[in-house]
Amino acid sequence: MATTTSITTTYAGEFAGKYIAAALLSGTTLDKGLIEIKPNVKYKEVIKKVATDDIVKNAACDFDPTSTLTLTERILQPEEFQVNLALCKRDFRSDWEAVQMGYSVYDNLPPSFTDFLLAHVAEKVAQRIETNIWAGVNATAGQFDGFTTLFAADADVVDVVGTSVTAANVITEMGKVVDAIPSALYGKEDLTIYVSQKVAKAYVRALGGFGASGLGAAGVDQKGTMWYGDQPLYFDGIRVAMVNGMPSDDMVAAQSSNLYFGTGLLSDSNEVKVLDMGDLDGSQNVRVIMRFTAGIQYGFGSEVVYYT
Repeated sequence: MATTTSITTTYAGEFAGKYIAAALLSGTTLDKGLIEIKPNVKYKEVIKKVATDDIVKNAACDFDPTSTLTLTERILQPEEFQVNLALCKRDFRSDWEAVQMGYSVYDNLPPSFTDFLLAHVAEKVAQRIETNIWAGVNATAGQFDGFTTLFAADADVVDVVGTSVTAANVITEMGKVVDAIPSALYGKEDLTIYVSQKVAKAYVRALGGFGASGLGAAGVDQKGTMWYGDQPLYFDGIRVAMVNGMPSDDMVAAQSSNLYFGTGLLSDSNEVKVLDMGDLDGSQNVRVIMRFTAGIQYGFGSEVVYYT
């Protein structure tokens, strides 16, 4: 059965030549390199973890191997996903761009719509991957377990009980995250506080002087809310990264090198195929196909702070 296609536009003059889609979440986590990306994972990849005790001992004349070294592992196993759409070319013959399909009954989809559709599908996939990375639940079709799902189930993760974040309390709540960071982790170069859009907005507003944290009525550089222009954010010297897939009141503090995204070929998630079925089965259908693999994993739960 073909994908349901609804065309409700009314022709009134020349088409502007541009399709407009609703704003989509961009894949900020991967696009900005905020976690480690492991490509070329065909089935599974084993992430080895090494833990030792205090290996520095008092000196002795004899060799005394009293230290302990523990090797454990986590499995990064990307799951396979697909996009399958079927469009009937007849649905487009009465639309604005029918002439672009050609005058023959053996016609094609309008070229500009095809270009738009390819970009739209790729962006929808990027949106889903971004959401899955942080909030995915494997039991839901089209999703894999995200970081917050795994963190909530791991007793080793440092949990911080939070509240609804606002501009008035965001400084206090982010301070709770920093206070909970283990001493061995604090000061690491790639230590990052990952925050949702909601928390990022509240933090920017607070820095603009509209919080209740003694930041001054005029905010950063006396510019109020006008000060922010997408420059890097920091809190207590730690990088703050807004990730669009994070649940609204959640925050995570971790090293970017402790969080992993695995996939087969990176190009798979950017390749959308359009197949005209006319030459294969004589139908007027066009199929849109995309296949890719994706999954996440982390190393040490004890080096992750999860605020929720």
